[in-house]
Amino acid sequence: MDFSFTAEQELLRDTVTEFLAARYPLEPSRAAARTGAGWQPEVWRGLAEEVGILGASLPESVGGIGGGPVETMIIAEALGAALVLEPYVDTVVVGGGLLRRSTGKRAEDLLAGIAAGEVVTGFAALEPRSGYDYAAVATTAVRDGDDWVLTGEKSVVTAAPLATHLLVTARLADETALFVVDFDAADPPAGLTVRSYRTIDERQAADLTFEGLRVPADALLLADAGEAVAAAVDEGIGAVCAEAVGAMRKVLADTVAYTKQRQQFGVPISSFQALQHRMVDMLLELEQAVAATYLVTLKLDAPAPERARAAAAAKATIGRAARRIGQESVQLHGAMGMTEELAIGHFFKRLTAVQYEFGTTDRHIARYAAMTRP
Repeated sequence: MDFSFTAEQELLRDTVTEFLAARYPLEPSRAAARTGAGWQPEVWRGLAEEVGILGASLPESVGGIGGGPVETMIIAEALGAALVLEPYVDTVVVGGGLLRRSTGKRAEDLLAGIAAGEVVTGFAALEPRSGYDYAAVATTAVRDGDDWVLTGEKSVVTAAPLATHLLVTARLADETALFVVDFDAADPPAGLTVRSYRTIDERQAADLTFEGLRVPADALLLADAGEAVAAAVDEGIGAVCAEAVGAMRKVLADTVAYTKQRQQFGVPISSFQALQHRMVDMLLELEQAVAATYLVTLKLDAPAPERARAAAAAKATIGRAARRIGQESVQLHGAMGMTEELAIGHFFKRLTAVQYEFGTTDRHIARYAAMTRP
């Protein structure tokens, strides 16, 4: 099977890589994560206006380019290699995926805002007692006159402190519905309590409590959103897998380069056979992760059961590889691997967080087993 990219896809990869090399050095990006707004809005605007990647996978009718899963994979891998904190997966992949499956002018306007770099979305779906089950929704939506009233809790809503809009799942009769909430974490609307924090990999997240939050009638994007949520989450898994591949490629390259420079007993430690074996094992894990990421990327447009199996297999494979490569890279760097000065420690934190994003490795192993059991 031919896995080579087209000339246009190679140009996309090179353009994003060159932009990030010039505009996203590690030290300033980490400093930005810990101060002020917690991200770099000017970089986000640059991704929209200078390289146009925020609309690469969105429909042309809303100002996008009309690309597909492969373009998303290419972009996410480049972002992962640069350890980009800005909420591409949250907004463009998951948010865009939900809005593409929604109806009405409100959804179209939000998609156009994403492509222009003006809209940032947070997906408020998981709850304190739901675990990683996106279908276990206890938050309720009740009609009151022309408005909807939302009541419930949402946990670990990544990108929420940066968001201009929240996409919220709520129980509507016997179905899972999708609502949009205009949002500003610094000045939340009445009936919404926000507790913001940074995750271990320096990203922004929040826990949300809806206490009779009123939203207008057009806030309802989908009355039966179960399959849309499942599909958008699997697309998010594919993008996070690609992001992890980019990070693991960088980590492995940095580790090999370090072992060629670091000397012990008068020779580079890369000459030690035991360390060579460990780096070969890292490479094997990476190649399996790449193959799994290609698989889920190519299956995102397949029927739901086939797509879900590929997503579960990819996430389980990536989780194992991220753990192995992250831990080995730190150990091969010695104590320096956990310092703030080296990139390895920051990549290790991100690869650790990836193992839990959209469900743990064990959860996806069980998910795959359940879908393939005779």
